[in-house]
Amino acid sequence: MNLKFFWLITTMCLVAIHQAEAQQAKKTYRIGYLTNSSEFRKQSEGTFRQALRDRGYIEEQNLVIDWRFSKGQLDQLPQLGAELVGFKPQCIVTVGVAPTIAVKQATNTIPIVMGNADDDPVRHGLVASLNRPGGNVTGFTNIGSELAGKRLEILKEIVSRATRVGILFDANGPGGVGHVRESESIAPALGLRIERLELSSPENLEKTFQAAITRGVEAVIVVNTALIVGHNARIIKLAAQTRLPAMYTSSSSVAAGGLMSFSDDPGDRAKRVADYVDKILKGTHPADLPVQQPTKFELVINLKTAKQIGLTIPPNVLARADRVIR
Repeated sequence: MNLKFFWLITTMCLVAIHQAEAQQAKKTYRIGYLTNSSEFRKQSEGTFRQALRDRGYIEEQNLVIDWRFSKGQLDQLPQLGAELVGFKPQCIVTVGVAPTIAVKQATNTIPIVMGNADDDPVRHGLVASLNRPGGNVTGFTNIGSELAGKRLEILKEIVSRATRVGILFDANGPGGVGHVRESESIAPALGLRIERLELSSPENLEKTFQAAITRGVEAVIVVNTALIVGHNARIIKLAAQTRLPAMYTSSSSVAAGGLMSFSDDPGDRAKRVADYVDKILKGTHPADLPVQQPTKFELVINLKTAKQIGLTIPPNVLARADRVIR
């Protein structure tokens, strides 16, 4: 081969590669994000954004994120989901079963990554199975209902005298029912009875806590679903006023003054969600990505709140805590 011709071909190839890389670098990606509460911003937004940056996605350079929050108002989710779909993003991240359902109803083509399905996505018809999702939805489930037993065990250790545990959950949302059912199946083995504290309206919060006391509830589990997260501060205040030891399903509630939580690690989850988003933006179909469950869990305890309600945390439980707020 003529040497001059060889170098010409080589130069042309290098130029073509450089142009392709330049075009790729200039490409702007767009993703949507729908959740019930702006608590995500306080807890995981920084980790999520950093994880995307580590993978080469930088806002105002090659990435646009459209954030939408329903603020606990379930009736707003369909509108917000349709709004995000209207932006024609390459991917939409959802937090919770209700937001995922809202987006799924608006599109069966745009990939959806469940950032934290708070109940069984198979039961809700969002995916065919965890291993083979089969449609445009994949992501992560915090197996909220399966964690119910562990939360009951921890509560029983801390309040050993307890025989009745109340579960505060959103009566209108899909996420809390599975948690309640799982708790009811496990409770008898621990010598506990579950009292359903169904919340249908925020106006009934005070009455719900008063009813819990009247029914002999000695501790409460607060299921972090749509209506609940929108009134987190009031719930934490009422738990303190009624001196009820409260277990939350999100560590953000403990940082805000709640007593304790046992949940998956939100930082680890944010990184894994970013990894799935990256895969989808690079062309992987959501049907080829299995729905994953948590690999890391954390027990968080607020000793200031324990002191406020006159509760002593047993040393063996305190020693197992991943984080202690003093």
